[in-house]
Amino acid sequence: MKITHLAVSAVAALVLAAGIFTGSANAQKMVLTYANFPPASTFPCVQMEKWKTEVELRSAGEVEVKTFPGSTLLGAKNMMDGVESGVADIGVVVFAYQPGRFPLMGGIDLPIGFPNSKVANAVLFDLYEKYQPKSLSQVKVLALFTAPPADIMSKKPIRTLDDLKGYELRCTGAGVKPLKLLGAVPVAMPMSETPEALQKGIVKGIFSSLDILKDFNFAESCRYATICHMQTTSFAVVMNMKKWNSLPEKVKKIMNDLAREHSLWTGEYIDRHVKESTQWARKKYKEEIITLSDSEYELWHKKVEPIKDEWLKNTSAKGLPAEAFFKDLMALKAKYEKEFAVK
Repeated sequence: MKITHLAVSAVAALVLAAGIFTGSANAQKMVLTYANFPPASTFPCVQMEKWKTEVELRSAGEVEVKTFPGSTLLGAKNMMDGVESGVADIGVVVFAYQPGRFPLMGGIDLPIGFPNSKVANAVLFDLYEKYQPKSLSQVKVLALFTAPPADIMSKKPIRTLDDLKGYELRCTGAGVKPLKLLGAVPVAMPMSETPEALQKGIVKGIFSSLDILKDFNFAESCRYATICHMQTTSFAVVMNMKKWNSLPEKVKKIMNDLAREHSLWTGEYIDRHVKESTQWARKKYKEEIITLSDSEYELWHKKVEPIKDEWLKNTSAKGLPAEAFFKDLMALKAKYEKEFAVK
């Protein structure tokens, strides 16, 4: 009986010690809030959950990340201010949603023919690392990524500029200038209004990335997709600087080591999803994917060059190194197209 009592006492002591250790660990666990604005199913939120998982795994549970998709904590337009003021520890910022606030980094969103997101993401990351823009100096940048380049989904085949002339296409604000220069009729509207607008003939197609062929079932209405590789939309994952400075060095290292890796992963993920969506549309609706001839592609991109020229002029006027930035942008684009074997 004496041995039994000793054994029970030993077990009790171990349980108590385990409880104290667990309580201590829980008390020391860092909880970070991460805000995002689109619905949870969209790729900016998929990357958010991937980043959360990686940080929690690599920190062995020392860091817990609580995510808030769908503008439940901060919306798209107040995201940067909300992170800077500490409403959220981390948030996803879209440069184009705040005109004039990120003038240099906005150069990534010019219609220069990025073939996919992975190339654009690698270029974006390297340019940020080199130029360290003042517009992002009040936050810690944890990752950078872009949406796939904008292409055309339409009810009729678009193979030339003549086919596009006077053709009404739904777009976001960033698509208005390219479409006007190409001779189309841009109709800016929220994505939520687009299905009805297609049905009623208010628009006859969409100017956006091709993942929405499947995600919104737009392939049912738009049986043609024309690859023209126009503008992208750039995102930054940013962290409140005070919160960043409070993190232990080992946690900072985890996040720094993850930054480029995660940026490229996000590009690979959405590029894969675009491919899956077009394959799905082909199989279900016999979607025709139209590739412009080389001469037609060059003509389209020559038509939108005034957007680049305007950006260079306006950004240089602000005392920023726009010319050097654009030169580096194009050199990096060529480098990563070759490195990632883009045809």
